[in-house]
Amino acid sequence: MRLWSLHPSYLDPKGLVALWREGLLARAVLRGETRGYRHHPQLERFRAHPDPVQAINAYLCAVHAEASTRGYAFDRSKIEPCDAVSPIEVTTGQLACEWAHLLSKLAVRSPECYARLATHENPLCHPLFVIRPGPVEPWERAQAAPGE
Repeated sequence: MRLWSLHPSYLDPKGLVALWREGLLARAVLRGETRGYRHHPQLERFRAHPDPVQAINAYLCAVHAEASTRGYAFDRSKIEPCDAVSPIEVTTGQLACEWAHLLSKLAVRSPECYARLATHENPLCHPLFVIRPGPVEPWERAQAAPGE
């Protein structure tokens, strides 16, 4: 499961579809509707939110919005209304780690996307998150970005 802190606009089609499906799975976990993935580290920051289910709904709403912008037909009925929620902090180190991880995936899976993004600096975060200085998050299992 990968719930990107990066803005969903950076994902290639395969990545965006995977994010939608994994976000729906995360929502099921947070709602107690499945026994699998209950201890997945990607869910820690959502569980720490005052309203974890509303936070994952807000996360999915932004993913849905990106899909709609691209003309994809993600089923909006799978998520609840998007209420305003307090943001979740994400560190600069975490964003750098995820950016490097995404670029390495795109270099293999989607060279045209990689070429478009490879020189991009200071990527945006997902709208649910706010950036603060700091290292890679403790829950991250991917290797830390260089210099972190």
